[in-house]
Amino acid sequence: MAPEIWTVGYEKLLPDALVAELEAAGIERLIDVRFRAQSRRAGMSKTKLGLLLGEHRIAYEHRRDLGTPADIRVDYKQGRIAAGHARMEQHVEEEQAPADALDALAAELADPRTPRTVLMCLEADPSVCHRRVLVERLAERVPGLVVHDL
Repeated sequence: MAPEIWTVGYEKLLPDALVAELEAAGIERLIDVRFRAQSRRAGMSKTKLGLLLGEHRIAYEHRRDLGTPADIRVDYKQGRIAAGHARMEQHVEEEQAPADALDALAAELADPRTPRTVLMCLEADPSVCHRRVLVERLAERVPGLVVHDL
């Protein structure tokens, strides 16, 4: 069985719709890859989201080291997606904490006992989000990794 990972952006989803999407995919663990796990949208900040997911037996983890630092986030916000991706690639490969966090997640995904995991950020379109960089780097570390975008 090939290792798998899912990604989701909550930009167009309310909390209950996010949970429904996760449950439909059989997700058991959500890893929040926002640099800051805060949101202007009610119910999408770290504490409330973690509680809601817990009610549905979905584990919540915030992994700040896999988030987009503010200086890189500017590229994405201003539509410079290629530049944002390039800077994010450099960040997760060359900065010690993000590289360690990526290696740790890769090791988890390679273990068949790892729960069905989704990476979550705000951006609805995974192609213009740093999640794309993360899963590409994970695929280099985990042979045969299958990526599903919700």
